[in-house]
Amino acid sequence: MIETARLRLRPCRAADKAAFATILNTPAMMAHLGGVKTQAEIDALIDKRMADQARHGFSYWAVEERDGGALVGTCGVRIASNYPDAPVYGMHEAGWRIADSHWGRGYALEAAEASIAWAWANTDAPEIGAWTTIGNVASWRLMERLGMTRRPYLDFRRAGESEDTIVYVVRRPAAAPGSPRSG
Repeated sequence: MIETARLRLRPCRAADKAAFATILNTPAMMAHLGGVKTQAEIDALIDKRMADQARHGFSYWAVEERDGGALVGTCGVRIASNYPDAPVYGMHEAGWRIADSHWGRGYALEAAEASIAWAWANTDAPEIGAWTTIGNVASWRLMERLGMTRRPYLDFRRAGESEDTIVYVVRRPAAAPGSPRSG
């Protein structure tokens, strides 16, 4: 578990599926993620997060508010294993999905900074990437705030998508800071 000033990041659980379907499967949230999904698709996404956690010891985690424990989204670092034909395949990928009802509070930045710090302290990744569709301006601006730089040679287009996926990368700092309070 990772704790920040306002958030707690913990592994996803099967019991989270209904809540994630409610808070993350809205038209606003899914506008750049292929549209609203079925419950079965959300369940499969959470199953993948739990499988990644079991396999690698990390994944995109559930993000809760420390005060009250409300589930507000997911964030973390994972191994990009579902893009076999993309240049990012196998890269450490930072990602976040914070419920639109919690946008504008800085939660995505806070959770992403903690996740990346955890990855530097607990993996040997030489770099961490993040990607989004070119139209998701809020996401790629957050990548820039995280110190990531656009790497156009890594851009790709997912099958069935109409927008290019753009890639940002941050290299491991010379002296990686320790992880935030973790347990």
